[in-house]
Amino acid sequence: MRHRNAGFKLGRNTSHRRALLRNLVTSVIIEDRVETTVAKAKAVRPLVEKMITLGKKGDLHSRRQALAFLMTDTSVTRLFETVAPRYGDRQGGYLRIVKTGFQKGDGAEKAFIELLGAEKEIDQKRQKRADVKAKKRADLEAELEKQKTEDSKEDAA
Repeated sequence: MRHRNAGFKLGRNTSHRRALLRNLVTSVIIEDRVETTVAKAKAVRPLVEKMITLGKKGDLHSRRQALAFLMTDTSVTRLFETVAPRYGDRQGGYLRIVKTGFQKGDGAEKAFIELLGAEKEIDQKRQKRADVKAKKRADLEAELEKQKTEDSKEDAA
């Protein structure tokens, strides 16, 4: 029986689990959306919410606590300047877990964990990626067309 056994062990020892969760929290704050397993998403949710609450406080002590937990300085800066102000009037519930299917190797259930209100930024990133891809494709097609014309000139001569 699992009575009074709270928390997620995730099949790892303490230090590995702590490092995994710190990395996931850092990634969620930097990227706004991360794909992981459902168990990891559920384990990381309270930690991300605590970090956003620290960001909403905004004082020096909160910043130092966030620096002690998050893996990079850029994530702390992003937390305090971009992410936390988004949720100024919201009392918790900053994340959404969306199940996406099953992992290929072991069949583990996958999910996106994403910050609420980050849809605009995610759409901008997606649009920018699509524009870069379209530009590369256009350049490649122009190069191929140029090679075809050169080949036809050589064949004619």
